[in-house]
Amino acid sequence: MAEENTVYIGNKETMAYVMAVVNQFNNASDEVFIKARGRAISKAVDVAEITKNRFLKNSEITEIVTDTEEIEQEEDDRTVNVSSMSITLALKPE
Repeated sequence: MAEENTVYIGNKETMAYVMAVVNQFNNASDEVFIKARGRAISKAVDVAEITKNRFLKNSEITEIVTDTEEIEQEEDDRTVNVSSMSITLALKPE
């Protein structure tokens, strides 16, 4: 996966991420990876659906990958499991 085609979902407004995805496609990307962890997963789904249904109707979700990542917490040296998701959005072939 190419890092320049990846949009990481965080604390910004949903539409900021939608615009980031649209900009990736406007910069000649064939596919964009939308990645999120934990509570941001629902926002990642919203970003993909809004992009696909409102802005780029010629796009489609080609892959969804779910995973669990282990993250070490510095304050108490323990490891916690966090869910993660990657959604691949691509332009439909013409």
